Amino acid sequence: MPLIAMPALAADGAFRTGITGVGPAMFLFTLAAALLLTLIFRSTANHLARFVTAKFGQWRIRAALAKRSPDVLHDFILPGAYGGLAKIDHAILTAGGILCIQSKHFSGVVFGAADEAQWTNVDGVKRRRFLNPLIQNEGRTRALRKVIPDVPVENLVIFTGNVEFTTPPPKNVIHIDDLESYVTKFVFGPSKVDDWHAVWMSVNAAAMTDEGSRKDFQAQVGFG
Repeated sequence: MPLIAMPALAADGAFRTGITGVGPAMFLFTLAAALLLTLIFRSTANHLARFVTAKFGQWRIRAALAKRSPDVLHDFILPGAYGGLAKIDHAILTAGGILCIQSKHFSGVVFGAADEAQWTNVDGVKRRRFLNPLIQNEGRTRALRKVIPDVPVENLVIFTGNVEFTTPPPKNVIHIDDLESYVTKFVFGPSKVDDWHAVWMSVNAAAMTDEGSRKDFQAQVGFG
């Protein structure tokens, strides 16, 4: 009889030990799953917030530019000033010249000097470095100047979103709230242009917006 009971007791003990071990394991699994879901949700929420900020910022820029001039181009590609391709966010023909615009859709604090290669954006606990947009957009501005060499073309960077600058931003770096007044008051250098309509026709003729050109530009970016 003891020989029969002992295995039963051993089996019963093993059964209780297994149940006891499942408790902590299940807790750890649930905790890990909760943390993973939190990270996924946070990442998705941040991505969605950046997407909405960018889309709304683009809409605001387009609306503000449309109020200032009927001659505006958005999201087009030109041959680069030194080879390759250059993608321009916005260009507007105003009295006296053309503004070549790069848009940045950030929230948080931005700081960086005009001659620094990289600037910094701090948004909550996130900190990221990005190329100095003035230097980056200068190459695009030169690509536009190459199309119309006798026309004043100026570099302009616009920030949208709930962004703040720790110090007054460099010249030609503004917030979307100041765009309309900036365009109205901007003074270009002297020019000998008599036919501004012909100037804008030249820009339109050079601008590439077809899918093939976009793929070529993306390939160039990916290669770089």
